[in-house]
Amino acid sequence: MWGTFCYRVMPFGLKNAGATYQRAMVTLFHDMMHKEVEVYVDDMIANSKEGEDHLVNLKRLFGRLKEYKLRLNPAKCTFGARSGKLLGFVVSERGIEVDPDKVKAIKELPPPSSVREVRGFLGRLNYIA
Repeated sequence: MWGTFCYRVMPFGLKNAGATYQRAMVTLFHDMMHKEVEVYVDDMIANSKEGEDHLVNLKRLFGRLKEYKLRLNPAKCTFGARSGKLLGFVVSERGIEVDPDKVKAIKELPPPSSVREVRGFLGRLNYIA
C-alpha cells in the first residue's frame, strides 16, 4: 500500500512527460543521433547512404532498444522506405522538404479579414519557413 512505485509504461497525459521521454531518448542514443539515427519523441529514423550500412545501423538501433528494454510497435514500423513523412515534412534522399499537402492547405485558405486571422496566417507561413 505504501512505497515508491515506478511506471512500466510512460503515461503521456502527465505534465512534462513528453520532455522527459525526449531527454531519455537523447541520453540513450546520444552517440548515434544526427549520424545514423534521428529521434524526436516517439519517432525514430535510421538512415544511411548505402544499403549495407543501413543493416549495420538498424542492428545498432535494435541492440540499443533491446539493451534498455524498449519496444517498438510493429504496426507503426516501416522498413526500406526511400522517403516518408515526419513531423509534417517529407524526408528523402534529396533532404528535408515541406509536405506538399501543408502548402496546398495554406494556398486554399480564404484571405484573412481580421488582425487575428492575419496572425494565424503568418503563423502557418512561419511553420513552413
